[in-house]
Amino acid sequence: MLEKFRLAKETEVRELLRLHDAGHVHTPWAAPRPGFGAALTRSGSSGIIAEYKRASPSKGDINLGVTPAEACAGYAGAGACALSILTESRYFKGDLSFLAEVAGLGLPLLRKDFIIHPLQVEATTATPASAILLIVRMFEDVSDLAMMHALCLTHGLEPVVEVFDERDLDRAKEIGSTIIQVNNRDLDTLTTDLGRCLDMVRRKEEGEIWIGASGIETLEQVRELKSAGLDALLIGTALMRHGDPGQGLARLTGGKS
Repeated sequence: MLEKFRLAKETEVRELLRLHDAGHVHTPWAAPRPGFGAALTRSGSSGIIAEYKRASPSKGDINLGVTPAEACAGYAGAGACALSILTESRYFKGDLSFLAEVAGLGLPLLRKDFIIHPLQVEATTATPASAILLIVRMFEDVSDLAMMHALCLTHGLEPVVEVFDERDLDRAKEIGSTIIQVNNRDLDTLTTDLGRCLDMVRRKEEGEIWIGASGIETLEQVRELKSAGLDALLIGTALMRHGDPGQGLARLTGGKS
């Protein structure tokens, strides 16, 4: 599945290379970027990263009629501490412009995409994103992962390093990741198992921020995962399938929308 995603990004990377060769320079976003990691761990934080996604390989189209602004305003009202915005177009029907559409809400934004090239990081600096997803398995060589991680930090973006298993986690720790996201989804079967989070969070060390993602749908699951030591939970499909995504989040936070 990740190889399909990698191939889907080749067109984007080729266009970024063309622009780069033509002398194009990405103008950094002028406004301050709210701290992503700080928002997840701040006292009183809901610890919920609410995601705007329009489709996925496992679920197909999801609530296409709800705009980024509508969904994310609802999330903000229901107490989300941060927003995750899918920007991949082929499989998730996202767009980089969605980040700017919701920047006015003032919440830190995670660009969730398949980042494989330094120019994608540079392009992200022209958006209001505070954080950017790096998936360990998208990089065959750990030195490439380390280079991209360092590049994100250089550009003022907080890298969220996603792992699927213990080997991924070893690599994330090797490069000094401080924000680690555990994906509960099996990429072969597309099923989810919250046991991944529960098992791996036992390796959490001081100074690390841990996020659980995929398959989180109920208040009971939220409580169990947080009790196990996860600092934050990224929830997307369960919210987007609700007629009003903000109301869907309110059920999990006790917030109002």
